[in-house]
Amino acid sequence: MEPNSLKWVGSSCGLHGPYIFYKAFKFNRDGKPRILSLGDFFFVRCKPEDPICIAELQLLWEERTSKQLLSSSKLYFLPEDTPQGRTVTHGEHEVIAVSEKVIVRLEDLVKWTVPDFTGWANSLKAEPLKPSVLRELGTNGRREALHRYRESTLTSGLNFKDVQRERAQLGQEEDGRKVLVLSYPQYCRYRSVLARLREQPSSLLIDHTVLALGGIAALDGSTRILYCRDTFEHATLLQNESICDEFGKCGS
Repeated sequence: MEPNSLKWVGSSCGLHGPYIFYKAFKFNRDGKPRILSLGDFFFVRCKPEDPICIAELQLLWEERTSKQLLSSSKLYFLPEDTPQGRTVTHGEHEVIAVSEKVIVRLEDLVKWTVPDFTGWANSLKAEPLKPSVLRELGTNGRREALHRYRESTLTSGLNFKDVQRERAQLGQEEDGRKVLVLSYPQYCRYRSVLARLREQPSSLLIDHTVLALGGIAALDGSTRILYCRDTFEHATLLQNESICDEFGKCGS
């Protein structure tokens, strides 16, 4: 991470005591700017010797007295990277969540990120929209409407218009959606929608009724779908020096 590159993106979204909560942040790594926002899924490696896993960004905040920039994320591992290992009961597209959320400083979270990880084979590739549909989205404003709908369903109705605008300027509209971890019921609904829409125009994938029934509109073919239905205790994760057990420890 480049020095002093951390910056909040968009307006704050809440206050509680000494804490100010935010929706997104921007950083530079290897000379490339990147934005991560609440609800994003992205690849991380907690230690150099650890396997790559997926982080879901759930909370961002600043501690006003110490000026610490903090994050809370949920981590997902492939079954073979958990103590129990992969068994015949695990699905091909299944990941297992760590039972405890991890709180780390933003500067450490950035160090964990894996910019472009193409070796993750255990996933379902989302059905992309056809080029003709993408052109239509760009010409009649439906692209922005689609982003608003997706953000509202994934992030409890927070307004991400300011974040999405800055992401669009960087050409990273889909950056936080290249991998998605669904609940098992959501995954089943998505597979059902795909089966029903087979041989149908891809434009139906952006229909609000289809989206409400479990459809996922991927603007390109790079989005990967996984699901989670179980958790596990990660005994060694809390030994990671980047982990903050509580807010106060981060300021020490």
